[in-house]
Amino acid sequence: MPPREISVRTDLALEAHQLAQRSTPNIPGVTTDVDAQEQLTVTRVVVKTESAARLLGKMQGTYTTIEVPDLRRKDPELQELVTKRFALELEPFIRVPERATVLVIGLGNWNVTPDALGPLVVEDLFVTRHLFSLMPEVVNDGFRSLCAVAPGVLGLTGIETSEIVYGIAERVKPDLVIAVDALAARSIERVNSTIQIADSGIQPGAGVGNRRKALNQDTLGVPVIAVGVPTVLDAATIASDAIDLLLSHLEDKVPGNGAGKILNQFSHEEKRTLISEVLQPLGNNLMVTPKEIDEFVEDVAHMVAMGLNMALHPGMTYDDAMTLTH
Repeated sequence: MPPREISVRTDLALEAHQLAQRSTPNIPGVTTDVDAQEQLTVTRVVVKTESAARLLGKMQGTYTTIEVPDLRRKDPELQELVTKRFALELEPFIRVPERATVLVIGLGNWNVTPDALGPLVVEDLFVTRHLFSLMPEVVNDGFRSLCAVAPGVLGLTGIETSEIVYGIAERVKPDLVIAVDALAARSIERVNSTIQIADSGIQPGAGVGNRRKALNQDTLGVPVIAVGVPTVLDAATIASDAIDLLLSHLEDKVPGNGAGKILNQFSHEEKRTLISEVLQPLGNNLMVTPKEIDEFVEDVAHMVAMGLNMALHPGMTYDDAMTLTH
């Protein structure tokens, strides 16, 4: 019987697929496509069946992941490249007419930096719904009716985020909803370097073990696109990787080493138990974020907002988005 994996949280379908492949190399009902370029890699994972969705722990749908290892370096040219590619990858998900109304929901807590992505994106969007209703003559071709809101979190409002979104959607009656949220990753390398787009909707807080009611087509009655960037990872992931790295070094440096043999006797489940004991005083729920998260969240929120502006308003160029975005 193969050892059990340490239970780690991830919002990325790409990572869930990679983890599932350890036990099932060829997963029926899942297709992948990889476009690897010099500075970024785009991976599309399509979950086609209910059984595949259960295995991955993800809803059926299409998940596009843009990985940019150097995104943390604040390179303006790279940021422009990522913004344009994000807008390009987002366009096929927007299956509504140009005159459709789009509602963007900026999920998260603006008082907690790693969770502030959604509200920051909303601040930089070029909203136009009021113009369509009050001054339609000033709206040029190539612009959609766009509205946006950051509903906050339960701890700030006393209201479930889903209840707020349901109420707004019932009143505004959008043709499409886009939910933007900070995510949790499994891999340290993907924190602050990845953007995921999905057409399966979103379950706020799922990556940090704080599941709320889903926002998807079943609950809102219209298509829901989820856009997210991983800004945190589970501390158990770091501890697990550290143990595996230690074992690897013991085997490489001292082949047949007794200590290495002893450590190798621990199963993944036993490692998980040890990690849980260390994290017990913190409720086994410690999430970790890089120290430069302040600058990164602001930068990536700006890129995501510009990409959304360009994809939702076909008449807007990159230069226009730069001018109109705060």
